[in-house]
Amino acid sequence: MPHFWRQVLTVLGGSLAAQALPLLAAPLITRLCSPQALGAFGLWFGLASVCAIGATLRLEAALILDHEREQQRIGLSVILTSATAVALAVTAVALAGRALLWPVFGHLSWPAAASIGLAAWMIACTQGMMAFATSHGAYARAARVKIWTAGAVTVSQIVLLVLGADGLGLVLGQLAGLAVGLVAAAVLLHPPLPHPRLLFGPEQRRYLARHRNFWRYSLPAGLLNASVGPLPLMLIGVQHGAQAVGLYALTQRVVSAPVSLVAASVLEVFKRQSVQEFQRLGHCSSAYLHTFRSLVLLGALPALVLFVAAPELFAWVFGARWRESGTLASILAPLCFLNFVAGPLSYVFFVAGKQRIELFWQMSLVTMTIAAYSAPLSLHQNVLAYCVGYCCMYLIYMSLSYRFSLGSGKAVTP
Repeated sequence: MPHFWRQVLTVLGGSLAAQALPLLAAPLITRLCSPQALGAFGLWFGLASVCAIGATLRLEAALILDHEREQQRIGLSVILTSATAVALAVTAVALAGRALLWPVFGHLSWPAAASIGLAAWMIACTQGMMAFATSHGAYARAARVKIWTAGAVTVSQIVLLVLGADGLGLVLGQLAGLAVGLVAAAVLLHPPLPHPRLLFGPEQRRYLARHRNFWRYSLPAGLLNASVGPLPLMLIGVQHGAQAVGLYALTQRVVSAPVSLVAASVLEVFKRQSVQEFQRLGHCSSAYLHTFRSLVLLGALPALVLFVAAPELFAWVFGARWRESGTLASILAPLCFLNFVAGPLSYVFFVAGKQRIELFWQMSLVTMTIAAYSAPLSLHQNVLAYCVGYCCMYLIYMSLSYRFSLGSGKAVTP
C-alpha cells in the first residue's frame, strides 16, 4: 500500500497542477462573464462529455484489462472508429436542433452547437490514450498531459474573455485546450498507432464481441451517469430560468473539484491495483478497504467546511452576486462527500463483471434526478430533494461495490 500511495501522489501532483489552474482562474472568469454565459457553457460541455461516453463505447475501461500491446491497438482502433461516427452524427443532430430551436440546442449559439461533436471526439480519443497509460503505470506522463490540457484551456478562455468573446470564448477556449491535450497525449504517451477505418473490421468485431459487457451494459450506464451532470441544469432552466442555471453551474463546478482532483487520482491507481489483485486472488477487498478508509479521512474535513461556510466563501472568492451558489453548495455538501468516496470504488463493477447491475442503478438514479428537479418546489427545495435522494442511492452503491470486491475467492485468468 505504500507503493499504492506513491503512485496516487504521482497522479495527484499532476492533477493538482492541472486543477489549480482553472480553480485559480475561476474568480477572474466569473468576473469576466455573466451567469447566463457560464450556464450555457456548462450545458455545452455537459453535452460534449455525454457524447464522449458514447463515442468510446466504454472500451477505455477494457484497455486496462488487456495488457498486450496488439490488443490495446485494436481497442484504440475501435474507439477511433466509433468516436468519428458519433462525432459526425452528433454534429448533424445539434445543427438540426439549433435550426429547429429544440429545447436543449435552441439555447446554444451556432458555433457552440456545431462544435459539440468535435469536442466529444477529442475527449474520447484522449480518454483512450489515458487508459492505455494507466494500464502500464505511466502516471507521470499522463499527469503532464492533464497539465498541458488545463493550462491551454485556462489561458485560452481568459484571453478570449478579455477580448470580449463572453460565452463563445469559454467554448472556443475549451476546444483549444482539448486540442492541445490530444496532441500532448499522442506525443507523451506513445500509444500503439490505431488503424483508422470507416467501418469495424474483423479483428475489431472480435474485440467488440470479447468485451461485449462494456458496450451492452457499461455504455448505457455511463451515458446515464454522465447525463446526471447536465440534467439538473436543463431541468433548473425549465423550472427557474437562466439565472438559476448560472448559479447552479458554478456550484456544480466547485463541488466537483475535490472529486476531479483527489478522488480521480486515487481512481487511476485503484483501477490497476484492483485488476491485478482480482486476477491474482479472485477478489480485491484489500485494495478496496484501504482505499475506502483513506477516502473517508481525506473527504470528511472539506465536506464539513463546505457545509458550514460555503455561502461566505463563494461571496469572498467569486463576488457577492455568487453568494447564492454558495448556499446551494452547502446543501450539496453531504452528496459531495459520498461522491468523493464512492467514485473511485465504482471501478469494482468493471473488475467483477457486474456492469448489468450498475446499469440498473444508473437508471434508478436518473429517474430520481428527474423526479427531484421536476417537482413544483423552490430552487433550494429541488436541490435538497436531489441531495437526499442521491445520498441514499450512493449508500446502496457502496454496499454493492464492497460485496463485489469480495469476489469468488478464486484467482481469475486475465
